[in-house]
Amino acid sequence: MSSDLLEALTALEQQKGISREVLVDAIEAALVTAYKRNFNQAQNVRVDLNLDKGTMKVYSRKDVVEEVEDERLQISLEDAQVINPVYELADIVEEEVTPRDFGRIAAQTAKQVVTQRVREAERGLIYEEYIDREEDIVNGIVERMDAKNLFVGLGKVEAVLPSSEQIQTETYAPHDRIKVYITKVERTARGPQVFVSRTHPGLLRRLFELEVPEIYDGTVEIKSIAREAGDRSKISVHTTNEEVDPVGSCVGSRGARVQSISNELNGEKVDIVEWSEDPVVFVANALSPSKVIDVQVDEEERSTTVVVPDYQLSLAIGKRGQNARLAAKLTGWKIDIKSETDARELGIYPRAEEDYLEAYEYEEEAPVEQVEDIDLYADLDEEY
Repeated sequence: MSSDLLEALTALEQQKGISREVLVDAIEAALVTAYKRNFNQAQNVRVDLNLDKGTMKVYSRKDVVEEVEDERLQISLEDAQVINPVYELADIVEEEVTPRDFGRIAAQTAKQVVTQRVREAERGLIYEEYIDREEDIVNGIVERMDAKNLFVGLGKVEAVLPSSEQIQTETYAPHDRIKVYITKVERTARGPQVFVSRTHPGLLRRLFELEVPEIYDGTVEIKSIAREAGDRSKISVHTTNEEVDPVGSCVGSRGARVQSISNELNGEKVDIVEWSEDPVVFVANALSPSKVIDVQVDEEERSTTVVVPDYQLSLAIGKRGQNARLAAKLTGWKIDIKSETDARELGIYPRAEEDYLEAYEYEEEAPVEQVEDIDLYADLDEEY
């Protein structure tokens, strides 16, 4: 048994990265349990497995005491000194008790232990591989689905795509190839469990990193993302390189780059705006594609009042308030949108001349047309 086992352990050490010493220790511990179970022995025992010499021995271990209470676990000092005069109280006396047919049991036990350790090692390697890939994007193949979850094959492991992380406008079929974002990796009794998402903002960030070289190499930075998966998203980008257009880099020639990302997300529209540390500029940019003629900032409340031309009001707000909602989430500022007519009636636009000394003017960005007054407040929404 020892030569075959030695070869097997050496191969495992090379292929699976499991040290032979670890496996030998595990086999010895399992053999102790096997000895007690198969030979109805309750005493303390130690198994010495020497693969190089081809020997395997079982030793009983007894404590040296003055008065013996359990002969299976203890030996008197007098009896111990008969075996060897050097023994003293509290020493441990070992005596070989290897059964004749223990080799068969040992071989079976060793096989079970090696199989189990190999399985554990493979699970450990898979866990280490994917724990390092949390918050990363991977390619997967749809394998199966149940009432709530979709199961995506990632090669060595099957990932779970919960219904809450699926794009509601998408349909999935077995063998479909999709890109997913790894949100969490957990250890379980059955091995590593990987959870993935199609709705996480991180997926959009990683897609831009893959598609836009300027983002991948750090020339252009994504500052913030606001996403309503499957429908519409906004991202803000910034660069310190004056020769690079951050928005144009992300859009690509004739919109090729952003269109590729939109196609991957089942037609999700993506607005790309330039980030600015000035909330006046940033909020105005975030409300794109609508035009803005004034932005008034309340630093204490972290809120803004935005004035837009009357004919741009519905565009600024967006369908079901989506444009304003995404802009608020993108910038981190509350946004109260007013039409120019309404702002004039409230006396907040145009502002006094001294107020404009510290503000940016946007009057030349769009012509003004008078239509009905509409007052709508778009705020940060916890749901998103």
